[in-house]
Amino acid sequence: MKTLLIMRHGEAGPMQADDAARLLTDRGRAQAFEMGQWLLETHAPQAVLVSPYTRAQQTALEVKQSNHFVFEETCTDIVPSGSASFAVDYIETLISMNEEIDSWLIVAHMPIVSYMVDQLVPGEMPIFATASVAVLKYDPDTHKASYVGLHSPSI
Repeated sequence: MKTLLIMRHGEAGPMQADDAARLLTDRGRAQAFEMGQWLLETHAPQAVLVSPYTRAQQTALEVKQSNHFVFEETCTDIVPSGSASFAVDYIETLISMNEEIDSWLIVAHMPIVSYMVDQLVPGEMPIFATASVAVLKYDPDTHKASYVGLHSPSI
């Protein structure tokens, strides 16, 4: 059984023409750091896939202050307008190619984070607050997952 940790980025600045360049606010950085501590204490993710958007990259940097990853990748499939089905297929492929990794963190955006949970656990589509993490247990043999819950920062 693998653990999938699907995380929305921390709080970002207001919408702008170049959505990909939006930065985390101070609160967003604090949220991401808090969740990095929580992830270390509860799941110790070994691998991370991160959206190329600046706010997701900044979130991952805050999380990395508390966690050590043996596998890191920027993944262009997990952007806000990306295909959840395609993203889940890619993640399942990475899991099959890296059997030694038991805990995977995915840092992305609404709405794709909700759609990815629904792809893995049909009927579950949580609404993520900023820096929230959905916890799923995933069986790579059956390609089935169960939804454990959603954890949000206190900030």
